Amino acid sequence: MARFYCPLPLVSGQVLDLPPTAARHVQVLRMQPGHGLTLFNGQGGQFSAEVQHMGRSDVRVVVGAHSDVECESAVQVHLAVGMPANERMDWLVEKATELGVHRITPLMTERSVIRLTGERAEKKQAHWQAVVASASEQCGRNRVPLIDAPERLDAWLARQAVQADVVHGVLSLHASTQPLITLRNSQALGEGAVAAPKAWVLLNGPEGGLTDAEDAAARAKGFVALSLGARVLRAETAALAALSLLSLA
Repeated sequence: MARFYCPLPLVSGQVLDLPPTAARHVQVLRMQPGHGLTLFNGQGGQFSAEVQHMGRSDVRVVVGAHSDVECESAVQVHLAVGMPANERMDWLVEKATELGVHRITPLMTERSVIRLTGERAEKKQAHWQAVVASASEQCGRNRVPLIDAPERLDAWLARQAVQADVVHGVLSLHASTQPLITLRNSQALGEGAVAAPKAWVLLNGPEGGLTDAEDAAARAKGFVALSLGARVLRAETAALAALSLLSLA
């Protein structure tokens, strides 16, 4: 059954007009009164619904029963990524959503090609939030990942405080790293900790990686330097590979 993101309060039995984006998708699918669909608002679970009215620009539905359905990963992963250029960031955001990311922070680093501030940054943030909503519709998630406003790496790092129940890691091309899979396995077993952590904060640079100074700054904040193996991956590939190891385990 077709699924649509509806960021509104939903209550069984209510009649409501779908938001413009969802209404447009319903119209593209040429659904008619009486057709069933599924709605979710990102607050958990989903609702059955039925089309009641199809107008030229509006779609009205009757909200049905709520189902407590979830497919979230057991471990929450916050990706902080140096924004790759062109359309690769869109692709990263979409695929990270499918892989179960909890939050994405787009970062501007010394080697970043994209620089976003002010209105341009706000428009990009809204665009990426729409991308994660669409990806959530497709993959069956009922909780939509959060997309932060783009900011500079140094400002973001300054606010980070390593916590005992959260693993902070930086994907590093520099020396003295440990394999991410090794750390993941040891944490999953609760080795060296009272209990296995339920959350990770994972920092990854843009094309060319982080500079020596940026890498050192992350380590100085308590981030564990991690590697993904012998091969050098593209920035967006590395972020998704790391996310796969953490969320699909």
